Amino acid sequence: MLYFYNMNSDPLSELSFTVSGRVARPCAEVYEAVADPDQLSKYFTTGGARGRLEGGTEVTWDFADFPGAFPVRVVEADPPRRIVIEWDGEATADGDGKTTTTFEFEPLDDDSRTLVTITESSWAPTADGAKRAFGNCEGWTGMLAALKAWAEHGINLREGFYK
Repeated sequence: MLYFYNMNSDPLSELSFTVSGRVARPCAEVYEAVADPDQLSKYFTTGGARGRLEGGTEVTWDFADFPGAFPVRVVEADPPRRIVIEWDGEATADGDGKTTTTFEFEPLDDDSRTLVTITESSWAPTADGAKRAFGNCEGWTGMLAALKAWAEHGINLREGFYK
């Protein structure tokens, strides 16, 4: 599911989006697949993740399709339900060059499945902001698909995909 929205009738001040999907694993296991750098490196950060996603820390993510380590600041980590990160972006709404991404993990069906919802905000309501928001939306949608394949079947969908 994908949503772009303006939460009220005021003039649009920023762009944000939400993507979500269901993973057939318990909530704590799915949370760990995101928070643990070893697991994250096996299905998403194709160049590697350094550091566990814990509140108040800074970690790095590297991607084969966008080489170079990206600093990721962990604003909040509430296992096994929520992680909030900030990372650098261009065309941001307040001009500080940061976007905020929130991962929410909701147990479903007696915790046999997890609804993963990813929301990213802080993009400028401009053509450049929309282009960058759509690009990140594509990335997070791919991450959700890769997370599902990894958590449920141990398959890395991104292997060989970008290089």
